[in-house]
Order: sequence, then C-alpha cells, then structure tokens
Amino acid sequence: MTEQIGFDRLTGLIAFARAGSLGSYTAAARSLSISPSAVSKSIQRLERQLGVSLFARTTRSITLTAEGRDLHERALRLLQDAEDIEQAAKAARSDPAGPLRIAASLPIGLHVIAPALAQFRKHHPKVTVDLRLSDHMVDLITDGIDLAVRIGDLPDSSLLSRRLAPHRLCCYASPSYLEERGAPSHPDKLHEHETVSLRYQSTGQMFRWAFRIGDKEIEIAPRSGIVVDASEAVLATIAAGAGIGMATSFMAHAWVRRGALVPVLSQYAVERNNITAVWPQSRRSNPAVRAFLETLTHLP
Repeated sequence: MTEQIGFDRLTGLIAFARAGSLGSYTAAARSLSISPSAVSKSIQRLERQLGVSLFARTTRSITLTAEGRDLHERALRLLQDAEDIEQAAKAARSDPAGPLRIAASLPIGLHVIAPALAQFRKHHPKVTVDLRLSDHMVDLITDGIDLAVRIGDLPDSSLLSRRLAPHRLCCYASPSYLEERGAPSHPDKLHEHETVSLRYQSTGQMFRWAFRIGDKEIEIAPRSGIVVDASEAVLATIAAGAGIGMATSFMAHAWVRRGALVPVLSQYAVERNNITAVWPQSRRSNPAVRAFLETLTHLP
C-alpha cells in the first residue's frame, strides 16, 4: 500500500522548493508570508522524514546538497501544481477575493500603486493586498507574485504584460530657489544653476537628464553639487531649495499640487511610455488580477 503524503511533509516540500530557488530561508519566508523559523523547522522536519540532508548550511548562506538538487526540480513541479490549483479555484469565483501579491519598485509603489489601493479595496473588499516594494527585480513565479509593475525596457519573457499610462520626465525646483536664482531658459543654461542628481543604487551609474529639443532627444549629466541614491531624496532636496532636479511627473505630482515644487524647462520635457504591468500566464484568469489591472488602466 502506497503511503499517503502527510500535511507536514507537503508544507516542508513547499518551503524547500522556495528556499532552494531563492537561496535563503528569509526570502522563502517572505514569499510564503510566514516566519524564517517556520521555514527552517519545516525543512528540518522534511529532512528527518526523508532521511537526507537537503541543504549545506553556514551562518551566512544555504546551498543545495547533491541530494537536494536532485529533489528540487520535483519539488518545484509540486509547487507549480499547487499554484495552478489555487488559480483555478480563484478563476471559478465570479467576484475577486483572496490574497493579491503585487511587486514594484519603491517609486512606482509609492506614487502609482499605493494611492490606488484605497479605491480598489472599496470596490473589492474581499481582496487582501500584499504590496512588496524593492528595487531588485523579483522572479514572479519563484516568489509567488501575482502581478508586478515595472518601469523601463523589459526583457523578453513568457509573462503577460500591459502598458500603463505614459508619464513625463521634467525638471523641478522650489519656488524659493526660483525666486532667488530665476529659471533657466534652455537646458544648456543648467550649468549656471545648482542641481541635484540621482545615482542608481543597483549600478552606481548616474541618471542622465533627457530633454526634447526640436525633433531630437538629448541627454546630459549635470555636474551636481548634491548627488543622492534615491529618487525620493531628489524631490525632498530640491523642495528644500537646494536647486533643480529631474523627476517623473507621477512622482512630482503631489509636490507640485501642494506648491512645494514648480516645473522648470517644461517645454523640453520628454514623454515616456515605459511603465508596464506584468503577470504570469497562470494568473490570466485570476479575478483579483483582472480587477487590479482594470484599476491600473484607468489611473490618471
């Protein structure tokens, strides 16, 4: 008689599949919405049940053992089957309900997604939103993410996608700075002003300022007296009167609305259409994903 798989062993296999893909118990715990200690205990219990060591552990990392590598692909298939069952059950419901896991970078999360959540929940109170913000590109399948919103050119993949509303790249400054120093009349006059620039945390590269001059787009890298590595810090710094900075219109909107920032060189602003929602094929029929996509599509 074939031994039936127990609940503890099933949860251990799921924890093992996630930890093996993500490379740490902490990351696996975050993707499963449980504690790292729960992941560790589940995997240790599974190892005792199977009679093999699945991971070689140090104080800083875990790596799959030879036996663990052999079993990991099978565990991943089990995890995918569990995901497919969950999505099939959700698709069978007419109303959106259950957890909706969304991933985005900090700027997109703060300025595009978070402001839309209150209205979304009013219309779909049975959906619980788990918003995860990081500047690192997440793997939607491995991390169990239902939908992600990304900015920039996307690599080819099997993910489904939808372009969202365009935005503008424009310069901004505080009213106090402009009162004291005036506004430049052309991008080539920026060297006469104080500027605040952004350095990307992921690459260490400087963000290049884009302008539309006639029918051409140019990029410049101002020699700035202040360089920060977070786009929110650019806005906060220039709002305090430190100079001129460049930001996306969706980030600067709230600052402009309350009078803390004023557009500068707006006639040379560049339009971008590179914010994209992506989701796995397995979420195609998920009512909560479809409902949130509808919300994103109708954002101003």
